[in-house]
Amino acid sequence: PPRCARLRVWFQVSHVEVGQWHVALSNVRNVQTELPDDVPELEVVVYGPGTGMLKADSPVAARVAQALKHGVKIIACENTMRSLKLVYADMLPDIGYVPGGVIELAQKQQQGFAYIKP
Repeated sequence: PPRCARLRVWFQVSHVEVGQWHVALSNVRNVQTELPDDVPELEVVVYGPGTGMLKADSPVAARVAQALKHGVKIIACENTMRSLKLVYADMLPDIGYVPGGVIELAQKQQQGFAYIKP
């Protein structure tokens, strides 16, 4: 059968519960494991209370860093950062930033990314 176009998926994470973060990061890893030859384009867009979980001292920092090392884009919402009084120095290195997480999600949908909310 013909190969499909490269899979492009974005995950929305807005919660602060550690268990939910582990589910989301496991979902991301499972996509990578199941499609090792296709190298899917994966992005995790984080806004709302979940943004604090991207801090360098968060309980999921090691898993987020591992996802980054495996080519996953992790994007934080700057609007939320301002409301939570977070600055770039608080955050994990190598994450990306967008002015508005919700706008990023809408734009990804327009670009044909599949949407997953674990």
